[in-house]
Amino acid sequence: MPETIGLIAGSGRFPLLFAEEAKRNGHRVVAIGLSGVTDPSLSDIADEVHTFKLGKVNGPLKALKDAGVKRVVMAGKVQHNSLFGGILPDLRAVKILAGLRDRRTDTILRAVADEFAKEGMELISSATHLAHLMPGPGVLTKRSPTKAENADIEFGWRAAKAVAGFDIGQSVVIRDKAVVAVEAMEGTDELLMRANDIVRRHDRKPGIVLVKVAKPKQDFRFDLPVLGTNSLAVFEKTQVTAVAVEAKKTLLIDKESFLEGADRLKIAVVALEDSAEVAL
Repeated sequence: MPETIGLIAGSGRFPLLFAEEAKRNGHRVVAIGLSGVTDPSLSDIADEVHTFKLGKVNGPLKALKDAGVKRVVMAGKVQHNSLFGGILPDLRAVKILAGLRDRRTDTILRAVADEFAKEGMELISSATHLAHLMPGPGVLTKRSPTKAENADIEFGWRAAKAVAGFDIGQSVVIRDKAVVAVEAMEGTDELLMRANDIVRRHDRKPGIVLVKVAKPKQDFRFDLPVLGTNSLAVFEKTQVTAVAVEAKKTLLIDKESFLEGADRLKIAVVALEDSAEVAL
């Protein structure tokens, strides 16, 4: 049934894709953009875009409530490290931060979800309308992982799940069954750049494997593993040879173009289920 749906839009293509699909399905989209973060072209898709500075909570909630929104999606990246400076929170945000037991991503966003609930709005899965971009298990590219890459993927899968379980990050970079780097606040692109630098400093031949997983208790309302075509340039620069993602829990932005690009770069991409062995 058509509705007016809210969108909290971070950076990248993710919010644009959500808005496009929601509109295609007959919904009206009222978006909250973040100054200097949200792609300005969102205004060409959404019915309304209200822009606020990062750190404002009360204004966005009021704008969505006044528009008659009952359900809201969060899509796109907002750097977690912005908590350490560069934002001016409003009073409501100050109260939220003051009441947190820690500043893990899940803790912060669950507190934000509670504020939406107080205003009669429900945060829903960020994968809403985008299930077709979340691949099932199997090799997704023309090239399958080599035996050595499979060994790195199996090792990396266990490491990534452990890291994700502590809400540190969702990705690890592996080389020869050793963890080269672990994702934290910086995001996947910077993780790969750092890992590539480490490998190069040790004068080793190029080539790293990326493993990206969902958290053991992933809350898809506000945290979804994502890769897209923008990742390909970083993959090429950092000489990624294989990528493993979690099946049915990872969003591939512009999926067909992403996989075509991976084929062009001869990168093996595989989607795995949580308990699955890596197929040779």
